[in-house]
Amino acid sequence: MSENINRFFFSENTVKEDLNEETMALNNYLEVTDAFSRAIYMSVYIIDYQKRNFEYVSENPLFLCGNTAEEVKKMGYEFYFRYVQKSDADLLSKVNRLGYEFYEKIPAEERKYYTLSYDIHLLNKDKAILVNQKLTPLFLTEEGKIWKAMGVVSLSTNTNSGNITISRQGTNDYWWYDAEEEKWRNEEKIKLSERELEVLRYYAQGYTINKIAEKIFVSPDTIKFHRRKLFEKMQVSNISEALAFVTSNKLL
Repeated sequence: MSENINRFFFSENTVKEDLNEETMALNNYLEVTDAFSRAIYMSVYIIDYQKRNFEYVSENPLFLCGNTAEEVKKMGYEFYFRYVQKSDADLLSKVNRLGYEFYEKIPAEERKYYTLSYDIHLLNKDKAILVNQKLTPLFLTEEGKIWKAMGVVSLSTNTNSGNITISRQGTNDYWWYDAEEEKWRNEEKIKLSERELEVLRYYAQGYTINKIAEKIFVSPDTIKFHRRKLFEKMQVSNISEALAFVTSNKLL
């Protein structure tokens, strides 16, 4: 196996058991994953940490970089060395190490509730596209080691690579990696008022400022005020970025 690929897998997380499909909680999980991928625009893949390869790659084109799903699946982690922008190659290796070290500090029974998120540039026909990748455990060994994980790829709402965060299901807590201080920082997700959520829902449906104002019985200037406050909270510059932000962060 390529020495490059070994950079993504750590001896501390080596899955040594003789694992097979019969030990899985859901034997048809690949069919479920395939159905899930057909219902969303994002790309989906599954990593098998025992076999150190891709077990599943969806046909959604964003992650494929001009290849077929089967071609990417056969490439395995060599895919990243071909299609991740060179300036992000070290970042990708760092993300894997940071994610592993973070998970090691979490109680084994809680690890499946955490999701790692980061942005990298993928090369599609020699054009660099900034994408967001989210990784979450699917199956753990009895010792709590990650056996299989699902990755979901979408267009990033950010402008630069990095942006490494970890969130926990069912809470407002998230951790972001401070690259300058080289440490994780814990914060809470931003909270939106019911009125702000209402305005965003109408924007998502394509309503104009005047139409939204009519719908919720306020003046257009009030809608502009809410929109400005939303932009400040999310640190975005337009409504398209705001909608992408709330979708990515499950706020809407």
